[in-house]
Amino acid sequence: MLKTLSMAVCALALQACAVAPPAAPGQSQADLQQRLGTPTGRYALPDGATRLEFARGPFGRETWMVDVDASGRATAVRQVLNEASFAAFQARAPGMPRDELLRTLGRPGERRHGGWQGGEVWSWRYPTNDCLWFQVSIGDDGLVRDGAYGIDPRCDAASDRQ
Repeated sequence: MLKTLSMAVCALALQACAVAPPAAPGQSQADLQQRLGTPTGRYALPDGATRLEFARGPFGRETWMVDVDASGRATAVRQVLNEASFAAFQARAPGMPRDELLRTLGRPGERRHGGWQGGEVWSWRYPTNDCLWFQVSIGDDGLVRDGAYGIDPRCDAASDRQ
């Protein structure tokens, strides 16, 4: 009985942490924009499809990518600021063009010139219990060098910055 109860509590806790998608496949682009507002980015995909970016949340911690087919209907909806997306990105990152990075993770929460390898460093905050953000180094040639997790400076205690 106790084991069943603890499993039910864990299942409820996991459900509470899950973020419900703000849209569903099949919705029209007009319905999406009425519900979600103006997209923060638009990216061309093959076969006349478009990826719509909806960056949301405090400090940009959510970015929903909605793929819309040529007829204007949503075919996929996903939150891309998570460790699974970052791992998939890292598997193919070196040499990726800046435009593909935007189609993959959306606009960054912060951009800084003069990264650890020259060029720029783009940073994304994401929902996590740790005080991390995901950072990508882009060379002066516009190609991704690498990506890594770092400590989010907004989380540092004042005593840690001395």
